[in-house]
Amino acid sequence: MIDNRVSLDLMEFIETNILPRYNAFDKAHNLVHANRVISRSLALARQIGADMNMAYAVAAYHDLGLEGPRAIHHLTSGKILMADARLKRWFTPQQMVIMKEAVEDHRASASHAPRSIYGKIVAEADRDMEPEIVFRRTIQYGLNHYPEKSRQEHWERFLEHMQNKYSEHGYIKLWIPNSPNREHQRAIQQLIAHPDDLRREFERIFDEEKQP
Repeated sequence: MIDNRVSLDLMEFIETNILPRYNAFDKAHNLVHANRVISRSLALARQIGADMNMAYAVAAYHDLGLEGPRAIHHLTSGKILMADARLKRWFTPQQMVIMKEAVEDHRASASHAPRSIYGKIVAEADRDMEPEIVFRRTIQYGLNHYPEKSRQEHWERFLEHMQNKYSEHGYIKLWIPNSPNREHQRAIQQLIAHPDDLRREFERIFDEEKQP
């Protein structure tokens, strides 16, 4: 029988040594995001009957690679997890490999399905698809990385991102049936189909994010 709780000493180790590293990242990938991914990962692991410690560690390490180039952050994150000898206290070498692969597989633009249930859990948990959160994170990322762009340029980038990632033909894939993300995805697609409504959401959040 799978224990549906995370080991307290593992939790203490990760909260002390791993999660603070997210404070160095942009608003779309900060500690708030990491904790949300952890929370959703544990809920999905509990629902499926997966190992809670593995799901927790994978979620905690999944974006650490943002300390390097973003384009390969999923691979770097996997290397960081695999190289962390401290994790051997809780996990076997086989579990470490599974967790490394899960971290590598979490990226939304990955061309292949995750190789294990742990990859599917973190990939699904990383897709924070409540429309308000998706829109705000996209705008935050744009403001952080392209501060020189005008409002109109930010809108064009935002719209292109929504269409490429979340539309009916977008690249994002959901791997766990009946997850809350499916309903959120449909709501986003409804707004993409009505650009005037989507623009109003963009303007509201953009103004809020621009406030000092």
